[in-house]
Parts: sequence; structure tokens; C-alpha cells
Amino acid sequence: MSDIAVRVENLGKCYQIGHAKSGDFRESFDSWINKLRGINNGQTGESKEFWALKDIDFEIKKGEAVGIIGSNGAGKSTLLKILSRITEPTKGRFEINGRVSSLLEVGTGFHPELSGRENIYLNGTILGMKRREIKAKFDEIVAFSGVEKFIDIPVKHYSSGMKVRLAFAVAAHLEPEILIIDEVLAVGDAEFQKKSLGKMEEVTGKGRTVLFVSHNMGAVRDLCSKGVFLSKGTISQQGEMSKVLSDYVNSEAKINKEGGVVVNVSPLDKEGKWLKGTFLKVEVEWARNLFQEGINFDFSMRTVDRVKLFAFSSEKRPDFKDLHKRSKITLLIENIGYVNNELFIDVGFKYVNKDSYEALILNEQLITPSKEKIESFLRRDILVVPGFQYIIE
Repeated sequence: MSDIAVRVENLGKCYQIGHAKSGDFRESFDSWINKLRGINNGQTGESKEFWALKDIDFEIKKGEAVGIIGSNGAGKSTLLKILSRITEPTKGRFEINGRVSSLLEVGTGFHPELSGRENIYLNGTILGMKRREIKAKFDEIVAFSGVEKFIDIPVKHYSSGMKVRLAFAVAAHLEPEILIIDEVLAVGDAEFQKKSLGKMEEVTGKGRTVLFVSHNMGAVRDLCSKGVFLSKGTISQQGEMSKVLSDYVNSEAKINKEGGVVVNVSPLDKEGKWLKGTFLKVEVEWARNLFQEGINFDFSMRTVDRVKLFAFSSEKRPDFKDLHKRSKITLLIENIGYVNNELFIDVGFKYVNKDSYEALILNEQLITPSKEKIESFLRRDILVVPGFQYIIE
């Protein structure tokens, strides 16, 4: 028996832009008559092809949790809609081995006139479950969703958060073999998101497959072992989640190195780790006389899921007033308790009273801190300012 849960081969989805889609028979008939009479109603009749997905190939094994990441418009949701059989591909094929439960948009799969109770049974029936199987899971679904008081009220009266909580509870508890989740969990509160991620981990632990789309890189990293990075409708990278995530974060960088700004990052300890209590050296170099008087230097450090740890600006600092005459800044940053995570730095130069940067380098990857137990300030809700030194040359 095959261990492949999802197989996608040469998949593509093309849309016609500028082509009016017929809404009903009357519209089609009127359009045909107008065409005969030479009336176009403002339509040029021309259309352009837009490939939302093109040449997509990957395999997902049973029991794997796979994160599908990419910027807005990369084709993530289109891919999930095809795999959920909501829309048909233009070319290629895909194979799914197992019962699929999808949560793609708020309210997907719910009939607005039916109550929460009735929609649970409706969804279970669509998944091919018997009534007694649904009944056995019913109390668990309702308790997880937290909508007990409203379970017999029509879903059309639910808030977006209530719909998402109930929809996820239904999708995760009715024992699908493949669970497909889009970004909709962002609608729920932090507590429910944490419960949902825990449930997805439990699902994969039972040998079921999860496809997860999210812009929350921390959640993707924690849940998924494999990743697919989509860019402009094609696969830019796939494989181990850590590698895919790193490539994605760096690809988002708006890098301007033409100005001659170079950033070098190096750990100072002998084992190549950034241990607690040691300093990380960041050297920023540029061509002398590259900038004019009034230039400022900005520096920040953040986690892969965009939580800012530390920021520094030279504005209003007297020792930086002649920065335009210099060519190098060396920063020494002490690790006094960072989260055990990949860290990134952003470096920028801009003039006073200007919003745009003259030179900007984002997502310069730092070394991963030591694996030793380090208490994170993120759990204490306070900002710990690191030991910080700088040298201007």
C-alpha cells in the first residue's frame, strides 16, 4: 500500500483576465445579441492569461505536516482550493489518498440558515461518516469550539471568530485522513490559535496528514517538518521546513546593495555558537563619501516570525553627526537571554526628514543561538535591552 497522501504533477491554473464570465442564460443571450449588433457594452473582447499556478510538482507522505508559504498572491489558496476539489486545475493532475477535510475561508461548508448543531451533522455526512460516528464526537466538538450557548442558533448570526472556532473543531475532530487549513485561524483569538495548533500536532501524531497555510512563521515552524515555498505561482523551494523558511524570509528582503553597503555577522565564541553571555559582532561597511551630511543609521534584530527584539537608531546621537565622513560601524551585541530561534537583522541608512531609505538590507540571517535552556523575555512581556556597544570608523 502506498505511503503517499498527496501527489501533485505538473499542476497549473490559468485565469482569463478581461474576459466577461457569463452569469446566467439571459446575460449570455444579451451578450450574443449585442455582439451581432456590434455593441460591446464597454468590453474589448480581449483577454489575457494569468497563471495563478504553473508547473507544480510535489509529494506528501502520510502523517506529514507540510507548511505552504509565500507572499500574498503566490498561489497558496488556489492550490488548496484545487486539492479540496473546489476548483479544477487548467492542466496537470493530482492524487489524494484519503478522506479530506478543509478549512479555507470563514464559514466554508456551513449553511447559514442551519444551526451549529445541524451544520456539524451536515459536515460529518459530507465526509461520509455515519450519524452514530458524528454523535460520538459531537460533545467534544462543541466543547473545543466554545460555542455551547449558541449551538442551536443559526450560523448566520455567529461572529467570524465563532464560525472559525466551530469550523475548525468540526474539521479536526471528524477524523479526516488529510486536514487542509488556510490562513483562517488568524481570525481566532490567541488562546484558540494555541489550542488549534495543539490539535493539529495531535492529528499528525495519529498518522494523519496536514497541509497548513499561514503567514505566522512561528506556527509554521513549530507544526511542520516539511515546507513548500510558492513564489508567483511556481515552487521556489521545497524540502525541510527550516531551509524553506529561511529561503522565504530572505526572499522577502528589499535589498539595495548597489550603494556599496555590506553586512558581515560573526559569533565570537570558539564553538561557533552565540552562547548566553557572549557577544555577536555585526560589521557594517560602505564606501567612504557614499552618503551626504544628515545621514542616519538604523539597526534592528528580530525573530523569524517578526517579533522585534532590539532596535537602535543613530538619530539625535551626537557621536554619529559626522557619519557621512565614516565608512564602517561595528556593533557588539550581548546574548543575555534571547529566544532559542533563528534571528535576523535589518540595516538601513536614511536622511533626516525622509521616509525612504538610501540603502536597506533586510533579513540578514544571524547565527542560531545555543540550544542550551535560555529563558525568553517574550514569556515575561518585558523588553530586555542587550549589552550593546558600537565603534564608528
